[in-house]
Amino acid sequence: MQFENAYIPYGCYWSTPFSKWQGSFANLEPIPFAAQVAVRAMKERNLDPAIFDGSCLGWTIPSKHSFYGGPWAAALMGLDRVPAPILSQACATGVRCITYSAQEIETECGSTYLAVTADKCSNGPHILYPQPNGQGGTGSAENWVLDNFGFDPYGRKPMYITGENVAKKADISREAQEEVALMRYEQYQNALKDDRAFQKRYMVPVDITNKKGKVLATVETDEGVFASTKEGLARLRPLVEGGTLTFGTQTFPADGNAGMVITTKEKAKELSRDKNVEIKIVAQAQARVEKAHMPAANAPAVRKVLERANIGVKDIKAMTSHTPFAINDVHLSRELGFDLKEMNRYGCSLVWGHPQGPTGMRGVIELIEELSILGGGYGLFTGCAAGDSAASLVLKVTVA
Repeated sequence: MQFENAYIPYGCYWSTPFSKWQGSFANLEPIPFAAQVAVRAMKERNLDPAIFDGSCLGWTIPSKHSFYGGPWAAALMGLDRVPAPILSQACATGVRCITYSAQEIETECGSTYLAVTADKCSNGPHILYPQPNGQGGTGSAENWVLDNFGFDPYGRKPMYITGENVAKKADISREAQEEVALMRYEQYQNALKDDRAFQKRYMVPVDITNKKGKVLATVETDEGVFASTKEGLARLRPLVEGGTLTFGTQTFPADGNAGMVITTKEKAKELSRDKNVEIKIVAQAQARVEKAHMPAANAPAVRKVLERANIGVKDIKAMTSHTPFAINDVHLSRELGFDLKEMNRYGCSLVWGHPQGPTGMRGVIELIEELSILGGGYGLFTGCAAGDSAASLVLKVTVA
């Protein structure tokens, strides 16, 4: 889809740090947690809840009361008269929330939307499905996080096998993947320079409190980032015997949330934290490839979105991606000619983890900030998702 009227006010977005599996956010309920962060972020950005006539909540992992997730989160943020649907599209949920909001603006269903994404991979739900015809009436159980990471009911394989399948089909070596993993870790150090100046442009610190409200700790930056070296990556065993993927060339489950305002051109200028920066949502596209080849889905999604935006690879000034496996970036680079060094200049989800719903939204936020530093231009975000699909988004940042 192409967009003409959907804009993002500069600075009117945020993300928590991402915390590793069973880390500091493991016991926080994701929806109230996301609402609490949003309330603080809106206050810091002088955003009055009364300006919003639409909202949405993106999540992929059920949590307590998530049946009411959208309206509940909206009410907790002071938007208790605002409709707020729930959106879920696995790893593409962040892009889906941005796109949904942009479509509402484009069709004049509303003027200012708040999109919030929240997920917690830690302590995911254990679900018992009724099965009256089972032996003794025993139900069918599912660990929502681990069982779905480990098995695609259509592809009949765990997610990491999709990477191995693409490696075999495209002849991508383990060494090529490890080179990218090391590169992304080194690029992530750019986000930490000058006392984390880049991250502080959008990241909201989180206080961890006890039941009495006493602050026990403050999480200011990503928790769970593993240092990578060429020698360390080479020592890791492949996930399957004879395979090319290791734990060092894939992301890790995490917890966190993110939010973003999407509105009209006029309202975006009014709300912007820098009136000289304009952020236009240009186009969005999706694609799906043959089963059990998830990392390959980015290439057709990017081709589609570039066509809809009426631009080419050479026009892209900055690019970020959701990178569950290093092979994703290798494959996309070979298919479309993107320079690996020019992608993810401040790191990516391969390094800072994957809470699922918020992952893509943080990638888009980092894309905006990178483009603003570069003086504007076209930016591309792309990320694959469960079910061998991918979603891509093109933005244009103009700096006066």
